[in-house]
Amino acid sequence: MGRGDEVWHRRPVWVLTGVAVVLAIVLGLGATALGTGLFGLFRAAPATSADTAADAEAPAAPRPLVLEDGQRMLVFGDSWTYGLGALTRALGYAPRAAAILGAHAVVDGEPGSGYLREGWEGGTYGERIATLSAEAAFDVVIVPGSINDRRAYPDGYDAAVTAAWDALAATYPGAAFVVLGPAPHVLPVDDAVAAIDRDLAALAAARGWGYISPLSEAWITEENYLSVIDIGPVGLRHPSTDGHAYLAERLADALRALAAPAVAAAETPAGGW
Repeated sequence: MGRGDEVWHRRPVWVLTGVAVVLAIVLGLGATALGTGLFGLFRAAPATSADTAADAEAPAAPRPLVLEDGQRMLVFGDSWTYGLGALTRALGYAPRAAAILGAHAVVDGEPGSGYLREGWEGGTYGERIATLSAEAAFDVVIVPGSINDRRAYPDGYDAAVTAAWDALAATYPGAAFVVLGPAPHVLPVDDAVAAIDRDLAALAAARGWGYISPLSEAWITEENYLSVIDIGPVGLRHPSTDGHAYLAERLADALRALAAPAVAAAETPAGGW
């Protein structure tokens, strides 16, 4: 906006003398006590063109999550998203959840990767997002994880998440976004993993993005741990094939729950009846 576009507002100047000054003071003090003063009769200046421009530049409201057959879905995450632990990657939770929902999924998982940590083949979440093609438009983008950041957390964590999500939203502006918080690979849950879950929930809420918390929803407990997690070699604890199937069902149910308000709004007749 150039200087010529600015709108300047000048307040009126009043010149009072003699008795008029005294009268104005008395009236002003009395009216202030009543909560309306003499100068309360004059309304604030209207918004300037700068204010209007700021409103116009405000980010658009996020797209509500709607689930329909044939949707294009991106699931972007770490080793769990990759399908590690399942007999084949096709049996991982991400493609299974997409199949349950009737979606066409692209699964982009990198073992070891997180917002702060590079994956096995290199690249943090932010670095990997920078390589995504904007031409592959998606209706729904799901961002899971990650427990991989627990040792580096919290230094720089919120900034890394914000930058990654900004880039993702810019790449797919027409998508509905859902963040899937970290799920525990060991019990009890690490303090850092619990803190990451809280941070991600708050950051997602600030954007109006959907958030699913496997921790708060108790997806993995002492009762079902061994049926979900393949403890395998020490340090390599990922969902088993059956565990991935279970997580796919939980994710599909959670996504349906997030989409329910949009469905209810669409089905409500005009007038709310």
